[in-house]
Amino acid sequence: MPIAVASERLIDRVIEGERISPADALELYRLPLEELGALADHRRKLALTEAYDGSGNDVVTYIIDRNINYTNICNVYCKFCAFYRTEKDSDSYVITHEEIDQKLDELTAAGGIQILMQGGHHPSLTIDWYIDLLSHIREKYPHVNIHGFSPPEFNHFAEVFKMPLEEVIRLFKQAGLGSIPGGGGEILVDSVRNRIAPLKANSDEWLKVMEIAHNMGLNSSATMMFGHVETLEDRIEHLGRLRAQQDETGGFTAFICWTFQPDNTKLRAEPVGSAEYLRMQALSRIFLDNITNVQSSWVTQGPKIGQVALRYGANDFGSVMMEENVVSKAGTSFRLESQEIETLIREAGYTPRRRNNWYQLVD
Repeated sequence: MPIAVASERLIDRVIEGERISPADALELYRLPLEELGALADHRRKLALTEAYDGSGNDVVTYIIDRNINYTNICNVYCKFCAFYRTEKDSDSYVITHEEIDQKLDELTAAGGIQILMQGGHHPSLTIDWYIDLLSHIREKYPHVNIHGFSPPEFNHFAEVFKMPLEEVIRLFKQAGLGSIPGGGGEILVDSVRNRIAPLKANSDEWLKVMEIAHNMGLNSSATMMFGHVETLEDRIEHLGRLRAQQDETGGFTAFICWTFQPDNTKLRAEPVGSAEYLRMQALSRIFLDNITNVQSSWVTQGPKIGQVALRYGANDFGSVMMEENVVSKAGTSFRLESQEIETLIREAGYTPRRRNNWYQLVD
C-alpha cells in the first residue's frame, strides 16, 4: 500500500478533536500504521478523559456475559456464515427453557450479568414463543440484561408476524429486552449487502430498527464486518451512516469492528490481516467522534492483537463470552477467562474494570 503523508493541518484537526470528513478519512488511512494508531489513541483519551470520575484514560472495561444462539435455523443463507442450518438439517435446533436455565445458572455462578442472544431467521417461530422466552428470562433471572436480536432479526419478525416494526420492538421491550446488539450490520452499503447477503435487511432497514429502538430508550451497539468484497470507500460510507444515526438518536453505546472469517463459508475472499484490522479500528475511533466506546475484537484477532488494539483506539476488551458459536464455525475459537482478560489489560498499562451494557462500572 502506498504511504502518503497526511497534511499537517488535517493531523492538527484530529489532535484538536475536530470532526473529519470521508475525504479526510481516506487521507488518514494512508498514514503509517503506528502514526494512525497514535492519533486514535489520542482521540480515545479525548473521549474518555471525564469518564469514570476522571480516570477514563487509565481504565479498560470488560463484561462477563454469554452468547446464546436460540436457534441456528435460518432462511437468509448469508454467504459469509458457517453457522446457519435449514429446518431439514439433522443438526438444526431451537433452544428450550431448560437449556436456557442451565446456561444462565452457569453464567450467574461466574458473576455474569448479561446475555447476548441472537439467532437465525427462523421461518416458523411465533411471536408468543419469543415473548414467552423473554418473560421467562426476566422473571427467573432479573439480574441478567438481555442484549438481544439484531436489526435483521427484527425486520424478519415484522414480516413473519405481520406486525409493524415499532410494535414488535415495543412488545419485546415490555417482555424484558434490555438492549440491542449491532449484529447484521456487516457493511451498510447496499451494493455490498446485495453480494454477500441479498436476502437480509438492507442498510436503511438496519438503521431504521436502531432509530426506533433508540427513540424507545433501548440502547444498542454498532458494528462493522470488513475484509471481504467491500472497498475502502464502502467502509468509510458505513462509518458515515453510523455517525449520522448517532447524531440523530445518540443510542449507540459502543462500536466494534472485526475482519471477515472465511473458513466453512461460501463467500470466497482473501482474509485481511491484523495490521488491516488495527488500521480500520484506529480510523473508526477517529471518525466516530460521537461514539464514546470502542471495543477490541480479540474474539477474531486473538488475545495479543486484542491487547495491542488498546493502543489503537479501543477502551474496552469486550467480554469473557462464556459461549460463542457463530465466529467459531468460521474457524476462529479464541477463549479467555476474566483473570486472563485482566492480566492482558494490566500488561498493556491500564486498570481493568468490569462494566454493564451501559458502560457503568459494576465492580
